[in-house]
Amino acid sequence: MRNILLCTLGASWAVVPEVYAFLAPGKFPLYHHHPQREKLLGLRAQYRLAEPDEIWVCTTQGTQRSLDSLKAWIACWPRSPILRVWRAESTDQLATQQECAAIRELIVRACLKAHHHSGGGQVVLSLAGGRKTMSADMQWAGSLLGCQALLHVISADGLPKEFREALPSVFTQPLPPEWAALVTPLVAGQTVRSDLLDIKVDAAEPIKTEDYPLPLPEAGQIATFADSGASLGQELSKREKASSRLFGNYLQDISRDETHENWRSLYRLPPRRIDQLRNSRLTENHRDWLTALPKADLHRHLGGCLDLNAQRHVAQAIWRNLTEPEQRQALQDCQPLLQAETWAWDWPVSLKANGTRSHRTAALLLHSSDQQLQHNLWYVTEPRIGLKQRHEKGFAAYERPGELTGSALLGYPAAIAPYAQAVVDQAVAEGLAYIELRGSPQKYGDSLTFLESFHQALNDSLTSLPTEKKPCFRFIIIADRRAKEIELADTIRQAVIAKRRLPDFIAGLDLAGDEQQTQPEAIAHLFNPAFAECLPITIHAGEGEAAESIWQATYHLHADRIGHGLTLNDNDKLAQRFRDRSICLELCPTSNREVVGFHDPRYSESRDCPPYPLMELWRKGLPLTLCTDNPGISRTSLADEYLAAAAMSGYRLSQWDVLAMIKQGFVHSFLSAQHKEKLLKRIDAQLYIQLTENP
Repeated sequence: MRNILLCTLGASWAVVPEVYAFLAPGKFPLYHHHPQREKLLGLRAQYRLAEPDEIWVCTTQGTQRSLDSLKAWIACWPRSPILRVWRAESTDQLATQQECAAIRELIVRACLKAHHHSGGGQVVLSLAGGRKTMSADMQWAGSLLGCQALLHVISADGLPKEFREALPSVFTQPLPPEWAALVTPLVAGQTVRSDLLDIKVDAAEPIKTEDYPLPLPEAGQIATFADSGASLGQELSKREKASSRLFGNYLQDISRDETHENWRSLYRLPPRRIDQLRNSRLTENHRDWLTALPKADLHRHLGGCLDLNAQRHVAQAIWRNLTEPEQRQALQDCQPLLQAETWAWDWPVSLKANGTRSHRTAALLLHSSDQQLQHNLWYVTEPRIGLKQRHEKGFAAYERPGELTGSALLGYPAAIAPYAQAVVDQAVAEGLAYIELRGSPQKYGDSLTFLESFHQALNDSLTSLPTEKKPCFRFIIIADRRAKEIELADTIRQAVIAKRRLPDFIAGLDLAGDEQQTQPEAIAHLFNPAFAECLPITIHAGEGEAAESIWQATYHLHADRIGHGLTLNDNDKLAQRFRDRSICLELCPTSNREVVGFHDPRYSESRDCPPYPLMELWRKGLPLTLCTDNPGISRTSLADEYLAAAAMSGYRLSQWDVLAMIKQGFVHSFLSAQHKEKLLKRIDAQLYIQLTENP
């Protein structure tokens, strides 16, 4: 990186060292005796101005005497900055329109070249020196091309002749006190590159240095600039006059290519930032960026969300509440497992006897080694690719890591508070602003009592968080396809009661379980109470099963969203219906890879698996968002899900796509319209600030 000071030069050559000394007080102590020295140093620090490595000068043909003095000043220093000089051809007094146009073209090209040559360093422009028209041209160049600072030097009226005719060597040392107060550098402003330069629309291309060449003179040499070819000055003037039309056409071009509208505020970003987001493919390098974004997770199972450390913390709370005889009995019951490295496949059955499952689960979590738990919960089912078809235990192999969490813990009242705290901590760590947990409270004892207790525990855990960091939680009650009809009807009835009792917590109803067990048309009549209550409905469908399963869920159960829906592309008419009715898909890439099996270049075992359908669904304009499903089971987070989706989609997912998918999560939440509108506006504003301040 190089820091560049760009100046104009006329008869008063000394303005260049006067400006340079302000930027490099350690090397050129010109203002050591200045009455406002501390203020000048503070101003330099305020604008974070650095010492220039190079001084660039734009001047006319009639300034040879000033150039000689400037070169003599540079020669006084053993480690002086590089001096590069351009003179505009056929210019002298700037008395004609042609002369003014030539020097203007030189100044704007030099400013453009400086930004390119600096390589990300600072470009500072001096408005002092030369004729007033040159100062105006420099200010105009800065307003469009940007600069770290616009500098000027204010001189007292009637400078003494001795000062005006001082030798170059005088400006290499502190000015005498009587002269120091006669000149004062100041910062006239700071500018940023205009969005007009980066618009690619109509016949306009982004402005690039190579399209407006300016040969770089060797250090200490003088180059002659001949105005020929395309005029940068004319192009900038044309863009200024047509700014509204150019911006409008640019945004129109973007919307023409989009299948999903992004956050409204993002269209206010500079075009170069928009293009950066649209063209930047998501990779592992974006993990921190993803985590920091406010996100929504619409498909997160309560029973499968905690990692092993959090499960052990909950187990500790249970263990502390057990009597010593209960602890001894639990340990005794678990001895066969605690003493074995590998557990028989049906080991979870031994935890459920005598109604003390939570006791034995706590004993195993707290007294098994990490190696035992990792081996028997995960390793025995690896590789976790396409488990539903490839593993002899089928879907049960996918569920195996969840055997010591969820209902195994939540049936014990003392587990509810630490479980809720762990859920909140997890959401905050992942940058989640909105979460729809889903679960089967009927498995945790009395469902209504559990829901009320868990809701209160969540609220208690959120109390200590600042308002802007509090995630919003809602709960979806799961009905199980595998249950008997009377049990299914009771779950739906309990969901209706829960919605009435906890209207700001209960979000909707889900149907999960083996899709081959029960056809939606056979049980649709059981959902009538939920339909009457206007409960939003999401259905697990199309997770490795034919598109017919999705059709059944959509038409017989009136699904507002579909969990997974991976085979939707197999039925074009149904896919079009989803787009027309804005039915959202809840895709969970990691669990989809583990359960169904999709190609992921990060896993060699998946090389013969089919491609993930995400991008095909997205390009068709289908509403969809990414979710975690069971982050504890799959050892994932929502940021990980976007990274998995990128890998499984051949790294075709852009940052712009990610932001639009995140928006889909908020748009298709089961919040009421009035609450959703407020949340969308808040997240929209938050994202704009994040993307502006942290590019």
